[in-house]
Amino acid sequence: MKQDTIKNRVVGVDISVDCTTYAIVDVRGNIIAQDSFCTGDYYNASEYASVLSERIITMAEANGGYEAIRSVGMSSPSGNYLTGSIENPPNLHWPGVTPMAALMRDRLGIAVALANDAHVSALGEHAFGCAHGMENFVVLTLGTGIGSCIFSRGNVHLGTDGFAGEFGHTCLVHDGRTCGCGLKGCVEAYCGHKGIIITAEELMAESQEPSLMRNIDDLSPRTICECCEQGDKLAIEVFRRTGHMFGIALANYASIVDPEAIIFTGGIAKAGHWLLDPTNETFEANVFHNLRGRVKLIRSALNGHDRDVLGASALAWGIKEYSLFK
Repeated sequence: MKQDTIKNRVVGVDISVDCTTYAIVDVRGNIIAQDSFCTGDYYNASEYASVLSERIITMAEANGGYEAIRSVGMSSPSGNYLTGSIENPPNLHWPGVTPMAALMRDRLGIAVALANDAHVSALGEHAFGCAHGMENFVVLTLGTGIGSCIFSRGNVHLGTDGFAGEFGHTCLVHDGRTCGCGLKGCVEAYCGHKGIIITAEELMAESQEPSLMRNIDDLSPRTICECCEQGDKLAIEVFRRTGHMFGIALANYASIVDPEAIIFTGGIAKAGHWLLDPTNETFEANVFHNLRGRVKLIRSALNGHDRDVLGASALAWGIKEYSLFK
């Protein structure tokens, strides 16, 4: 009887606007090896897939051999699990539809699945984080963009075409700021990375009040948060306004979905109480009355890159094994 090599490892890949992180993960969720490179260096998606594939193979060969790798799971902004494609991403260099899972499968010869970054974050939180044991929850990714994933009765809700959970591109302000997606007034245009900076710039233009923010050339949510820590009233007001808008948007979301918890991930979540206190206050004032005090707003306790590659590994374990080399 022929005995096949036991494939007891997968690869998890997290594609973000700035950085691509990839890791080899074993059956117990241990990260065996991990590395990263700059996503923005590759304007051609085919070239990017070739470079990523070569890096994965090299890492695998240096850590137990490529034959031990069962499959690959990938996380990406605007990723569609049902098609395996990155579709019309507003914040990546690759316009249109990129069949990234197929590009990677052709180069690696093993099964590859791709999903939206919020979908993968939710898998990571469910398997390894604060959503462990929950069946009905929402995970929000707060960064350059804002994405979300709905877990309903223990399963990811994808919708008809795989686009369920595009919370960041729901309308918060009629005829408001133009979003990167082309629409106006989106949640992302007020509560995403660029939106927070615009709010800070508007506040500084409206007021003559002294602020540490006025001396910062490269303003960002992180540097605004640092100003908050030093007692800067204008910086604190940036997050108060952002939290007010965010709380209204979340109240609408929760009133429709009725989750046990909403879990925040991503760089903007690191603003902590400066953002979450006003968010929670506005949320409780606007959510459907039967849900008041029942929906937990939680900041993820997992390291961001670890959560996302572990979530991608959970995606990979769910794929039916396949290999061109058998």
